[in-house]
Amino acid sequence: MLWDDVPRLEGWGAGEGPQPTAQRRAGCTTACLKPRGDEPGAPDATGTNGVTLGRYIKGIPATPANKSASSGAQLKCLYANARSMGNKQEELEACVRLQGYDLIGITETWWDSSYDWSVGMEGCRLFRKDRQGRRGGGIALYVNDQLECMELHLGMDEEPKESLWVRIKGRAGVGDIIVGVCYRPPDQGDRADEALYRQIGAASRSQALVLMGDFNHPDICWRDNTAEHKQSRRFLECVDDNFLLQVTEEPTRRGAMLDLVLTNKEGLVGNVKLKGSLGCSDHEMVEFGILRAARRACSKLTTLDFRRADFGLFRDLLGRIPWDKALEGRGGPRQLVNIQGSAPPSSGAMHPNKEEVRQKHQEAPVDEQGAPGQSQTQKGSLQRVEARAGSLGGVQRNCPSSQGSG
Repeated sequence: MLWDDVPRLEGWGAGEGPQPTAQRRAGCTTACLKPRGDEPGAPDATGTNGVTLGRYIKGIPATPANKSASSGAQLKCLYANARSMGNKQEELEACVRLQGYDLIGITETWWDSSYDWSVGMEGCRLFRKDRQGRRGGGIALYVNDQLECMELHLGMDEEPKESLWVRIKGRAGVGDIIVGVCYRPPDQGDRADEALYRQIGAASRSQALVLMGDFNHPDICWRDNTAEHKQSRRFLECVDDNFLLQVTEEPTRRGAMLDLVLTNKEGLVGNVKLKGSLGCSDHEMVEFGILRAARRACSKLTTLDFRRADFGLFRDLLGRIPWDKALEGRGGPRQLVNIQGSAPPSSGAMHPNKEEVRQKHQEAPVDEQGAPGQSQTQKGSLQRVEARAGSLGGVQRNCPSSQGSG
């Protein structure tokens, strides 16, 4: 490492860690200043004040501000929920310099017009949207100034939302990439949610979409694709309807997976890992890479491209089928079939009276213990199901409950 490129950390004494004043002057994040002496391969360089810098600064070469790390096939990205950028700007700039990030997405900037003079970053173009009317919120996206980009305006006729969309022009032979940053407040209503989902739907029609942000759905279990609350289930529907993949795998705040990275193309996003917090924020930062020349995913699963389906023709073909004849003798009450918009079945067909239920119960076969149960065929089927369940070892996947961000 070229230690001359690293800002000097004044105020360190021999054998002492960095003091708060030194952190502010040097602009290093908590992630960069975590002790690393116990990790294999940690550098053992010594600074001018006799402090082992390798114990506090991750051992990778610093990227000069005028050098683009985007010349390769991958864009290096960082996402962070800052919980106010007021005292974290220098820390963020130090991390960008050390790691050479091309895209940096920030939520909860808490910026307003009074920060206009201090939010710029050398070598980057800034897109931002501040919250209007009340404190907090706000989003931003820094883009390496060697990348050709432009902001997209999706659904601007609707009420303001904390989301922004930027198109990154691809290299020759490679398509453009749309990058989105979103912050969904915990108290956001259904109307604002639906407006956001329309934006996501419009952006997902592109060939390559990467969406990062804090959506505040702590009750979602991404392993099982389930959720407790209605709004969270509606968000899952939006993700499924737009064929998005969620690639964050670890909790980002107090055991909850609030900060997400989603994409509409398998193999587009990789190398996802958490990078500690930005300053005193209680959210973990997420680092990931966008493959500009996305590799072809080696998947053995055959999937259907529903975007190319003609659902109008499909409904027309279904309407031509004589369902009464097609379902005749199929073993179910035809009154329950209401595909063609026929009148609903009578209450008698849907809800048999108690006498009919009692009579059927008395006619039910009796097992060897004398209890009304299944027929021999039904018992055999049940035994086969139980045997198969036993072979699976009774594996259960449970997700811990957690809290959303404030």
